[in-house]
Amino acid sequence: MVGTVLAHFGITADQILKDIGVTPERLAELARQAFVWALPNVLLGALIIVPIWFVAFLFRPPGTKSE
Repeated sequence: MVGTVLAHFGITADQILKDIGVTPERLAELARQAFVWALPNVLLGALIIVPIWFVAFLFRPPGTKSE
């Protein structure tokens, strides 16, 4: 929907990038840097949350359904 509205007004992705002063290559580099930064943090969070969830799952009362 947004793409249709932008196309109606003649706005392109290249034009938006040029207006904010970012090249497609720089945008790809920023996305890569964000991924490299986020991946260890997501894995660290999973290393903490998954065992806590598993222990809570093991010790819930019998016959209780998670909804």
